Amino acid sequence: MTPRPTSAPDRARSAVRGWTGAIAIAGCLGLGGMALAQDIDVPNASDRVATGTGAILRGLDRVSGSSIDITLARGGNARIGHLVVMLEQCRYPAENPAGEAYAWIDIFDTRADEVIFSGWMIASSPALNALDHRRYDLWVLRCTTS
Repeated sequence: MTPRPTSAPDRARSAVRGWTGAIAIAGCLGLGGMALAQDIDVPNASDRVATGTGAILRGLDRVSGSSIDITLARGGNARIGHLVVMLEQCRYPAENPAGEAYAWIDIFDTRADEVIFSGWMIASSPALNALDHRRYDLWVLRCTTS
């Protein structure tokens, strides 16, 4: 039996990392079972994803009420207060670069000396897999393509 994602963030990560067709539907809907490779349809052109050269993120300092937009290149990093934000990759629908963004982000807290977030953030659903920090909010706006 194939293990199923149990929470919404786990389902989103699984879908983005390449679960397609019947396997993604079964995992997201909580249906058991396994699909054979020959039973899975090839994605339409509108379902294909491309990898961006970077991403634009927005950070909010809840104490001061100030926000900042951050442009990161793939593999780059930036600081927001005492947090270091690192972008591993950003993916978007190949047919519509402005339509959605999925970014793999690692966030390191220099005060706690630990990684406090590591995973996919989704632009259209920032609360689905959000940074849980008492002072800062951070979310993805879009991928950059050039």
